[in-house]
Amino acid sequence: MTARATAAATPAPSAPDVPTGKDAILRAARRAFTQRPYAEVTIRGIAADAGVSASLVVKHFGRKEELFNTVADFGPAAEELFDAPLDGLGRHMVLTLVRSRRAHQSDPLLRVVFSLGNHDERSLLRTRFHEQVTGRLTARLPGRERALRAELIAGHLIGLGATLSLHREGAGSRATPEHLADLYAPALQSLVAG
Repeated sequence: MTARATAAATPAPSAPDVPTGKDAILRAARRAFTQRPYAEVTIRGIAADAGVSASLVVKHFGRKEELFNTVADFGPAAEELFDAPLDGLGRHMVLTLVRSRRAHQSDPLLRVVFSLGNHDERSLLRTRFHEQVTGRLTARLPGRERALRAELIAGHLIGLGATLSLHREGAGSRATPEHLADLYAPALQSLVAG
């Protein structure tokens, strides 16, 4: 068989094998929108940080406003975090958070911390977090002081994300998600149960 025939017989890579840069764009956009005022953020700057072209950013996310709305959307993260029966919710939240961080190399909630103290469009991050994460969790919890318990649970989850970020190569990075859940989830579960 000739080299040309061999090349023709080898299937071309399928579309899912071709890297899109979408995750890199989202990580760069999260950094940009949480660390700088909205007016200072540009599509070109996000593209440069992500290592892609500005046209690819526009192709995936549209205008800057649409990209910001994607960054400010905590709904999908909340959906995953709270998708478990109440009697195992604490453990599920820890496992989901740790696995998501490792799979996507970013934290699904931590970006809200960088919006604290800012009075521009970044306040939308706080509003969305309150509605989509804390508010949604409040509605799920039984018993008294549901809003307070939901806020404390959200704080625990953000704290776990911050700790894992701070100690990127520490003991937590070597622990399995299950072991981290064994240690961390009981405190969350006690808040879930009330």
